[in-house]
Amino acid sequence: MPTSGPSRRAVLAGTAAAAALTALPVTQARAHAAETAASSYRWRNVFIGGTGFVTGVLFHPTVRGLAYARTDIGGAYRWDSKASAWVPLTDHLGWDDWNLLGVEAIAVDPAHPNRVYLALGTYAQSWAGNGAVLRSEDRGATWTRTDLTVKLGANEDGRGCGERLLVDPRDSDTLWLGTRHDGLLRSTDRGATWAAAAGFPGTPSASGQGVTLLVAAGRTLYAGWGDSDGITANLYRTTDGTRWEAVPGQPSGTAAKVPIRAAYDKNTRELYVTYANAPGPNGQSDGSVHKLCTANGKWTEVTPVKSGGTTSDGSSDTFGYGGVAVDARRPGTLVVSTNNRWADIDTVFRSTDGGRHWTSLKDTAVLDVSETPYLAWGNDKPKFGWWIQALALDPYDSRHVVYGTGATLYGTRDLKHWAPQIRGLEETSVRQLISPPVGQAHLISGLGDIGVMYHERLTASPSRGMATNPVFGTATGLAQAALKPAYVVRTGWGDHGNGAYSRDGGRTWAPFASQPSLAKDAPGPIATNADGSVLLWVFVHWDGSTYPAHRSADNGATWSEVPSFPKGATPVADPADPTLFYAFDTATGTLFASTDSGLTFTARATGLPSGDSQFELVAAPGRTGHLWLSVKGNGLHRSTDGGATFAKVAGCEASYTLGFGKAAKGADYPAIYMVGSTGTVTAVHRSDDEARSWVRINDDRHQWGWTGEVITGDPRVYGRVYLGTNGRGIQYGEPV
Repeated sequence: MPTSGPSRRAVLAGTAAAAALTALPVTQARAHAAETAASSYRWRNVFIGGTGFVTGVLFHPTVRGLAYARTDIGGAYRWDSKASAWVPLTDHLGWDDWNLLGVEAIAVDPAHPNRVYLALGTYAQSWAGNGAVLRSEDRGATWTRTDLTVKLGANEDGRGCGERLLVDPRDSDTLWLGTRHDGLLRSTDRGATWAAAAGFPGTPSASGQGVTLLVAAGRTLYAGWGDSDGITANLYRTTDGTRWEAVPGQPSGTAAKVPIRAAYDKNTRELYVTYANAPGPNGQSDGSVHKLCTANGKWTEVTPVKSGGTTSDGSSDTFGYGGVAVDARRPGTLVVSTNNRWADIDTVFRSTDGGRHWTSLKDTAVLDVSETPYLAWGNDKPKFGWWIQALALDPYDSRHVVYGTGATLYGTRDLKHWAPQIRGLEETSVRQLISPPVGQAHLISGLGDIGVMYHERLTASPSRGMATNPVFGTATGLAQAALKPAYVVRTGWGDHGNGAYSRDGGRTWAPFASQPSLAKDAPGPIATNADGSVLLWVFVHWDGSTYPAHRSADNGATWSEVPSFPKGATPVADPADPTLFYAFDTATGTLFASTDSGLTFTARATGLPSGDSQFELVAAPGRTGHLWLSVKGNGLHRSTDGGATFAKVAGCEASYTLGFGKAAKGADYPAIYMVGSTGTVTAVHRSDDEARSWVRINDDRHQWGWTGEVITGDPRVYGRVYLGTNGRGIQYGEPV
């Protein structure tokens, strides 16, 4: 998936331009989406717990126990209070709608508890699709969709601001949507159609933040504007929906440059606003908290702690402010959070007297992460949090506070003891998957941001947390010796080494004794040959630059360059012959092979599809020279002679990723699992007869956006498949 691209552009020319939109039920959003599964499967998440940025949490103001959460790339969720778990609401979004898995904003209707609205759109770049609004009358069980003609940016700077979507308190049929580059939009038919809001004073730009928040204070609407210079107005209001004005007396200066979030205390008639000098979650170094008495227009600064102090070790304590929530049951009681406070660690402050005095809840917090041990990050204890912009206070329980971080959602019922309130919410971006043929774990995973994990159970977060010695951020490589499965290697981004090996199947690790100098800045994929005696490590910089592969025949003690290996290709080991390696050069469409354990590579098949670094080569287990090449819209190609020749597989229109699992009863070839197309729909398929026929094994309710990175079957359990998503964690399916 692209993570960067050309500059943003404004889709509307200005605030006066109308956004013509089309409403349609989600079941009709794509003509091909009606294809049903030919094989019945039950799909569940492999439990890790969170693992991504929770950007917003919203308690319903009039229904006890009802809450919603949004994420930057992993969809939206509803809290099931009986099950104490989050229920995913957007898994029905399919391959073509991958850009809608990022949730820019959520809105609920206080007068109609079953209604909920989502503003969707992950990127506002030119290469990404337009946003959409989903509306539901049954708390997200079913949806009706409106496709917008503007883009939203749920995984861009400012994604923790909000909410940018609001039901008008004077009229439930009227909704407001703040955009980044196209001003303020308004709908008068409950989100079915949208047009630019007349009279709104903010001037959109192609590179700004636009509207950062919308909040109602009684019958008055307030809108935060993220493109102020700290001097001009950044908070506007309207009492009739047509005439807007800058709020008089509003704060200014660097510490109040960008309004981040706002909350209204209806008991005291005070509006609280958090500010920072940048939208966040990164880049903030100053901030403040202010309140507006809406009865008399008086502003008061109530900042708990000023940014810019010095920590005990001499570090500069800089940060902004993020979340804010008020207590519906106790006038003058509220919580606010710091954000981007890396030196002294972010906290949540609580006040019971309207902000005159504050208590840092971090200072007395007892964190219990036993359900999700990875949150210790390889240390003795976890941090209180970072990227705290989502913050909510239960309107029916004054001591129930929840806050989001870059990896989880913490909750408390007594303001002291905190634990992840995250079950059911899985946001991992999955990079590699291995299902070992032996051992306790049926799965080892390589993940974005949280390294490698050894899954003893699929229904519990790994007891060891993330792999340590060393700890990685994003994993870039994961491989197991086919004939010696106790030997596993991994590579990734880290500050204390970029490669490691395990001799106990991935339970414990040790760093390579040495690593090439390239590894720190360009740790790419790694392969081990079938008996674990040789390693091939490829180096790819985050900007796409490629470098020569390196080889080690002594478990990483020494490394030597392999000049004949195609730069940037992913090495693939033959699973039966330790002397054989393969690599597909996506730039030229050439298959390279080594017959001397990776010392040299020579070209074999040529003229294959080229030009896409995401083309994928895999080797069938237990066989020498059986190679399968997924080349996206060019279909699936197969070789049985070690890559000397390839034949295109008939009936496969597209193939993105492919893996193998235990053979069906009576079959002599492993079951093949593929994300691709055998007709008109991109889906998850299984073949039990060497790709002569396929059955679709997911359905329209289980699609998870983009799923083209990795898939593998279980070599010990027929029919079980593990699927990597880009923001919905690891999904596993089993026949029912």
